[in-house]
Amino acid sequence: MCPLIGEECMQLKCAWFTHIQGNNPQTGMDVDEWGCAVTWLPMLMIENSQQQRQTAAAVESARNENVRDNEENRELIKKVVSNMLQSPISPIMVETVDEPINKLEGTKEE
Repeated sequence: MCPLIGEECMQLKCAWFTHIQGNNPQTGMDVDEWGCAVTWLPMLMIENSQQQRQTAAAVESARNENVRDNEENRELIKKVVSNMLQSPISPIMVETVDEPINKLEGTKEE
């Protein structure tokens, strides 16, 4: 019986008559059947829910990795700043040289 018109299924004459191939998400058994799209909906919704759970788990895993990396970076920055504050770099004296340097090391000028 067709759940849409309440009469006998018209099969291939109906646009809702669909071929499904894959695995049943509840049993894991192979599926290769024609049937009414309306009757396939519960199985397809279960499959969709499983895929959403897998996606959510992958996103959560990536998030946890990012949080861990960010915390490590924060700690590294704290250590670098702390070291810089404990031993500041002394200012560098820069002097200009008036005469050009034309001598190569190890040679004598006569």
